[in-house]
Amino acid sequence: MENDFQSAIFNSERDKPLTWFLKQKDRLSALHPDMSDSMIAMKILIKCGGELEHETKCACVEPCPTEYYINAMEDIITRTRIGKTWTRMPMKSKMV
Repeated sequence: MENDFQSAIFNSERDKPLTWFLKQKDRLSALHPDMSDSMIAMKILIKCGGELEHETKCACVEPCPTEYYINAMEDIITRTRIGKTWTRMPMKSKMV
């Protein structure tokens, strides 16, 4: 179960914040039952990485319920391009 948590990295194009966050929370709670909810949330947000982690932490003041982190992640992903990958558009061949 620890390997599942370590290998789980959030991808906004593949994962939904609600299901991904709760799955990671269940895994961490099973591994570390004595860990506080705010510490669990911080460990999960590290798995988001980069700007999404930073923006979610800034949007939520510690300590706050898990729902606040999930709502903040969903808002950030839907309102910005944070967490999304950039795809390069193919160039059209020039007509001579």
